Amino acid sequence: MKIISAHQPYFAPYAGFFEKAMRSDVLVIMDAVQFPRGTTWLTRNRFKNDQGTLWLTIPVWKKGLGLQKINEVKICYEGHWQKKHMASLSSAYANAPFFEDHRSFLEKIFSEQMSSLLELNMRIIRYVLAQLAIETHIVTLSELGIEAKEPELSIISLPKAQQENTWIRRGSKTKESTLPFSGPKFRFTLSFGGLFSLTSPY
Repeated sequence: MKIISAHQPYFAPYAGFFEKAMRSDVLVIMDAVQFPRGTTWLTRNRFKNDQGTLWLTIPVWKKGLGLQKINEVKICYEGHWQKKHMASLSSAYANAPFFEDHRSFLEKIFSEQMSSLLELNMRIIRYVLAQLAIETHIVTLSELGIEAKEPELSIISLPKAQQENTWIRRGSKTKESTLPFSGPKFRFTLSFGGLFSLTSPY
């Protein structure tokens, strides 16, 4: 029995993302869902500096493009934001343990012009997974070819596509559900880290 989970490809994800990956055999990257119109963790995140919080934002092209999927979003390379981001991180973490071990990686991703936001975020995600020695299998939603939308996407289509009966997801409260395809009955149970796990057998 394997454990499958899913998450959007956030920019420099928080620790809970990697906790979820560590607890899973398969992590599905939700790259083929709609990119939010407003502020999103896909393009910005907060870091620490001597003033408290350092916000870094990746500029992307949105105007006139209508609704885009996450894997369609392109990075805007106008201006000098890459140099500014690298300078901000270097200043904020200059005296942090092990920062020099990762400086070359940061310099590389903030000097190259990648084809998409997804590519940038996945480069960061895969790097951190490797540093943490997390060997979870990563697959994108687009690779699975699933066209369903929420809530069916998370509750039915992904577990069915992967033929798994243990499913980690977020939720607001403990729930119980029977999936409408041949297979066992599932129960949502609260676990650590604010995650909910869908376990079988019932």
